[in-house]
Amino acid sequence: MTSLYSSHSDDQPRIRDEFVPLDFDIKIPKYHIPEDQHDPAKIYRFVADELMLDGRARQNLATFCTTFEDKEVRDLMDLSIRKNMIDKDEYPYTAEVEMRCVQMLAELWHASRSHKTIGTSTTGSSEAAMLAGLAFKWSWRSRREKQGQSTDRPNLVTGPVQVCWHKFARYFDVELREIPMDPTRYTLPPEKLARFCDENTIGVVATLGLTFTGHYDPVQTISAVLDELESQTGWNIPIHVDAASGGFVAPFLNPEVKWDFRLPRVRSINASGHKYGLAPIGVGWVVWRESNDLPEDLIFRVNYLGGNMPTFALNFSRPGGQVVAQYYNLLRFGRKGYSSIMSDLQDIALFIAAKLGQMGIFKLIHRGDEGIPVVTWTLQDGIPLPFNLYDLTHELRTRGWQVPAYSLPKNLQNTVVSRVVVRYGFTMDMAAAFIEDVIRALDYFRRHAPAHPLDEKECHGFNHL
Repeated sequence: MTSLYSSHSDDQPRIRDEFVPLDFDIKIPKYHIPEDQHDPAKIYRFVADELMLDGRARQNLATFCTTFEDKEVRDLMDLSIRKNMIDKDEYPYTAEVEMRCVQMLAELWHASRSHKTIGTSTTGSSEAAMLAGLAFKWSWRSRREKQGQSTDRPNLVTGPVQVCWHKFARYFDVELREIPMDPTRYTLPPEKLARFCDENTIGVVATLGLTFTGHYDPVQTISAVLDELESQTGWNIPIHVDAASGGFVAPFLNPEVKWDFRLPRVRSINASGHKYGLAPIGVGWVVWRESNDLPEDLIFRVNYLGGNMPTFALNFSRPGGQVVAQYYNLLRFGRKGYSSIMSDLQDIALFIAAKLGQMGIFKLIHRGDEGIPVVTWTLQDGIPLPFNLYDLTHELRTRGWQVPAYSLPKNLQNTVVSRVVVRYGFTMDMAAAFIEDVIRALDYFRRHAPAHPLDEKECHGFNHL
């Protein structure tokens, strides 16, 4: 049997099937539940020794997720390890903290105080995005039914989006109309939007911080195009902003940019608390402009944990510690602290972009100045090089740096890029060390050109699926 997340199958040889401690008094199987119970200290050592062999999280420049935290966050997570976020009757103060966070985010994203804003925490932005998509589908279906119209062909229009939106479309039977990238623009092109929309469009998704490059979709222009389309057709198409990364960046770096509830057509926003919200991995947020933007049919009420608790989620039980940590960060840093952190991260991104640009062989796609603090680059055309970006990724890994190389989505799938995500805990000194290691890698390739440059499959060894 092969696990969905296994990198081997039973017919492949394993180097060692057992844990063997230094004192050799016991042997414990790795792939089977042992018959006997064992000393917790020894089991801890076995597991900790294997975890030591993972990459260093703070050198993982591929992930958007938080890899650095205050000691106080660890202490609060420890206090919250037994708290179940769904059990609001048993843990009312944790539930209150969740609602305070929702209120803070609604205010940060300029929700009107005259409206009854509603929102919830989630396990991450993927779940939050799917909940927003479901709200769109239910609201669209309700409108169509009242008009006596068919409800069997819903579609969702997006620019280049993260895989969670592809999952939403497939899991919940919605046609995804993804407007592809083109060589001159990596974001959703407003001038092409109208031709992808029709009376069956449940909504448009704009992304604030594209996974592939770091750019912001032009939400305000998209909203204006949909306003004009409504005046011509009567189609009132709402916008959801996937601000998984940008929701905790734009308010502090680009407060003048209108992308949030200042635009009436924006009905919901999601963000990842565990990205630039600085919380530990495992918390996202979704906020609706008004309570009636979340159809009542999607809310369940359960009484078997005590009380009568409303719940809207794709799962049930989940830990409360990440929500508590999010609240801690919002209080700990405040607006000035978040502004300072995001400004520092942008400065680091601009430093990396400038240094890469000076090398003469990289074409910068995103410098970190017009979006989230992300630097994305590809190789310059017309320069013969003995290596590709997959080779560079592989060589940087020898110094501990995890830098992704990947192809862009449809229309630009032949363009391979690399990306560095600058996050809290990644310092200017670390950035300087990273640049030195890039220079070292390029010098290595000049002296030892790869006989067979790597491809995508060879570069990424672990088979996740």
